[in-house]
Amino acid sequence: MEEIEIIDESVLVVPDDKEHTFDEQMAIECVKKIKNPFRMLTVETVMKDLNICRSIAYKLFKSEDFPSKKIGKNHQISLIAYLMWKVKKS
Repeated sequence: MEEIEIIDESVLVVPDDKEHTFDEQMAIECVKKIKNPFRMLTVETVMKDLNICRSIAYKLFKSEDFPSKKIGKNHQISLIAYLMWKVKKS
């Protein structure tokens, strides 16, 4: 896998010494357009986006295939990880 350099949390630089597949190029272009793709989302944010109840959202955050982290008592997921998970599931 190719190294992605983080200049500041809102700018990504992907080395161009390799040709990318169409899907990879689309993903790179989409990430470049997101303001701060590494910001953390809460259970409530995901709950509203997926239109699910709180208990289902917590079950999702605890599931094996959902890339979330527990920070203190709070479950969170980075925006980029959440978007990649949604694409994978659709």
